[in-house]
Amino acid sequence: MTPARRTTAVATTAVVLATAGTLLTTAPAANAAVTCASPVFKRQFYANTGFSGTPKKTDCDSAINENWGAGAPASGLPSNNFGVRWTVTRDFGSGGPFTFTAAAQDGIRVYVDGKRKIDLWKNVSSTQTKTLNLTIPSGKHTLRVDYVNWTGSANVKFTYAPRTSATVDKVKPLAPKGISVAYGKATNKARLTWAKNAEMDLAGYRVYRRLSTASTWTKVGTTTATSTTAYTDSPPATGKSYVYEVRAYDKAGNTSTGSADLSVTAITLATPTGLTATGADAGIAVSWQPVAGAVKYRLAHDDSGAYTTVTGTSYTDSSVARSVYRSYKVAAVDASGHVSAYSAVTAQVRRPVAAPYGMVASAASGTGVYRLYVNWTVNTATGGAYDTFHVYRSTSLPVDTTAEPFVCDDLSYNIGDDERGYSCRDEQVAPATTYHYVVKGVDDTGTESLPSATVSVATPTPDTTAPAPVTGLTATPTKYGIELDWADNAESDVVRYVVYRGVPAGDGDGQSCGSLGQIGTAFKSQYTHLTLPDGGRNCYLVDAVDDAGNSAYTATGQATTVHVTELDVRPSVASPTEPPVTVNGFYDTSFGRVELSWNVRYPYDTNKYYVYRWNPATQAYEKLTTTPLTTKRYFDTTAEPGTTHFYWVTVAYTNGESEPGSTYVIRQP
Repeated sequence: MTPARRTTAVATTAVVLATAGTLLTTAPAANAAVTCASPVFKRQFYANTGFSGTPKKTDCDSAINENWGAGAPASGLPSNNFGVRWTVTRDFGSGGPFTFTAAAQDGIRVYVDGKRKIDLWKNVSSTQTKTLNLTIPSGKHTLRVDYVNWTGSANVKFTYAPRTSATVDKVKPLAPKGISVAYGKATNKARLTWAKNAEMDLAGYRVYRRLSTASTWTKVGTTTATSTTAYTDSPPATGKSYVYEVRAYDKAGNTSTGSADLSVTAITLATPTGLTATGADAGIAVSWQPVAGAVKYRLAHDDSGAYTTVTGTSYTDSSVARSVYRSYKVAAVDASGHVSAYSAVTAQVRRPVAAPYGMVASAASGTGVYRLYVNWTVNTATGGAYDTFHVYRSTSLPVDTTAEPFVCDDLSYNIGDDERGYSCRDEQVAPATTYHYVVKGVDDTGTESLPSATVSVATPTPDTTAPAPVTGLTATPTKYGIELDWADNAESDVVRYVVYRGVPAGDGDGQSCGSLGQIGTAFKSQYTHLTLPDGGRNCYLVDAVDDAGNSAYTATGQATTVHVTELDVRPSVASPTEPPVTVNGFYDTSFGRVELSWNVRYPYDTNKYYVYRWNPATQAYEKLTTTPLTTKRYFDTTAEPGTTHFYWVTVAYTNGESEPGSTYVIRQP
């Protein structure tokens, strides 16, 4: 004998979770009363085929489908000549057409409320089957299945199921019962609950709503799970009364009559309050207070009819261009689509300008002056209308952009098609210091943009090392002055040489050079001192200066000097000390000529003049103009280069010439 395939037991009680076709059982103790929750079958085993006497075993069975073969169905029972009875009483709801299917070896009988519907009652050697279509009335009914095995193999199967074809099933489900409704004013939601229908062919429920003053129903919801017996609806928040009912529908499409009607009074959807708008970098940030019963909001700007649907109580309008003013209004919308009145319009606000980008910082040093440059870029097409910029500077991070902005020593810009580059020059810096910069754009209302990226730059460490003193200094007297020459300094940062002339004192090894004064600057290792060669003594000093302004002479006050005696190229003929004519002259390098001009201190009865030039070879002043000049200007184009020229100018009158006025002009090679 083999045991039953399904776990069963005899017990005093059974805790059962029952659905149509599903069972969980707790095994009861043997020989005690067994209660099985509908729609689970109560199963009884008999040691005879007449179902007489006390059952040998009683348990619960969720489905009739056994194959015991040649074995006994349970311990203590024979393998032949035994009987098994299944019974269940269940609510069929509205009833309707069903199909019974029975299969057994040996005999099987099926009863409804004690009336036999299937009868296959004979000893067979193979499985016999029977299918029966019948109508089950509404309400509760008892099914009983009797099975016997006389000899041989034993198996049995029985199922019952509703017929769900729309051409067969014309029976409506019963109206749902136990309906209740709870309405929440804060959410404008009506929650309906009801008792589960008993129909086995139930497909779900439909929820209907109507105005209390109307007769037409509107379907507002459908459930497709037969276990779902609740639904939440949001009626239009108009302050009116609404009536609800629930209807069941089956798989054939039959719909029940409505449940008991329940009513609720909806709230009135309020106009949103607390609307604010603030310009932000990402757009204009708009927010408002929530409205009871609202599931979304319509946010409109300015007077346009267009609006944006928002599910929360805040929104950032990124569609607005920067520096463009915009105002907003908002209305609440409930779940039914009912719209409240619009709120008052906000004050006009605008989106600030965009943060500068492309930040670059650099350092440049000059002689004793340190400069930093901060450059940035803005796009005037997309970044908004910039009025100015705030530059923030710090020697520590992060840069504080709440303090007073830094004032640039100079702010310049260059213009492109859409992009504009700016540069801030900062000379208010200390050597060997790192500075950090952040820039904000500012519009004409004084509103700042978000900060730019931070850029950092350090001023150079100051160069305090002076170049070496100049060596190889020589001084050569010439007819046009003194030629100084010296060796190039080896330092790569030497940018110029400063030339000093002093007053010599002493002779020989005891010579000194005092009263030094700067007479010029050279950018190579030679210098021409144009001075009147009058045989005087001079002394010179040359000081090398680097790009940081360092020099050995200014640092130490000491340097090597050179002494020289000038040539004396002065005329041997003396010029009057108080002549009537004052003469000026210079060499015009552009035209390659000596230009003379003069004035007469007191009037003569003539405006005629002679010009003379000293000739060292003849040791005499020679007239350059055989015919008197009638202007007070003369151009000498024949003056030789590389010497000093001496000139006289006299006034020519009827019986002679005045005393000459004199001057000299140096023409270098």
